[in-house]
Amino acid sequence: MLPSTTESITIRGLRYNVRHWGPADAPAVFLLHGWMDSSATFQFVVDALRQDWHLIAPDWRGYGASQWLGRPYWFPDYYADLEALLQHYSPDVPARIVGHSMGANIAATYAALRPQRVAALAMLDFLGLKPDPAIDAPAQIGKWLDEIADEPQLRAYPDHAALARRLRFANPRLSVERATFLSQAVSRVAADGSVAMACDPWHKIASPALYRIEDAMAAWRKIAAPVLMMIAEKGFVNMRFGKEPEELQRRLGCFADLRVETVPDAGHNLQHDQPEIVAALLESFLPR
Repeated sequence: MLPSTTESITIRGLRYNVRHWGPADAPAVFLLHGWMDSSATFQFVVDALRQDWHLIAPDWRGYGASQWLGRPYWFPDYYADLEALLQHYSPDVPARIVGHSMGANIAATYAALRPQRVAALAMLDFLGLKPDPAIDAPAQIGKWLDEIADEPQLRAYPDHAALARRLRFANPRLSVERATFLSQAVSRVAADGSVAMACDPWHKIASPALYRIEDAMAAWRKIAAPVLMMIAEKGFVNMRFGKEPEELQRRLGCFADLRVETVPDAGHNLQHDQPEIVAALLESFLPR
């Protein structure tokens, strides 16, 4: 595996852990992980890349080795965190950004808000959520109030091997070797020796704000950068919209400059399941 280094920087008053792969003088690419994950999730894609890149992957606030709040999170903070990260590492050059799931969500909205700061955007298996029509704004706030009444907890495992087995149960496409790596790279060991994912459990609390796909689509229409949309064959995009082709096309139609690629035999974590295909698609898309 290509070795990585990490550094700690201050972003908007919080300690941020940022992982780096590759030569510092190579073209920079920002890798943004998804919900309940952390920066090391991209290791297999990094290993499959054929060209030299300076890959910069933060642990979002409340994930990995970045600072945890221990209280509810406010999603718009991620847009401001991304702006501060780009200002730190690429103040004068529009950024190449690769985002998986939540990372793609953050990056797409940011690319709409700051079109001059993004040169190219690759979105990995994210095309918005599918809101429950039975839940209105008051119901969402009530759900939030109910959930914050009890401090959330993450499931703990007796050791890394047990977590690796759980990861393979959740995703049978994971090899033993990759599951073993992930069980150590994206986890934390508690004082009692138990192991849990390196994610603040407060991320499990749903936002009090109701998700509106119309707002997301309005943002996507403002993106000026070329967009590569990778859809995992067995992932969330097809799970949500595979039987609703009109809705799928309605959402894809928001992007002015779009290339769509389906990644075969891959679940939502396509960066784990088909890293060689993901790497090849990225290198055919990202400008040098």
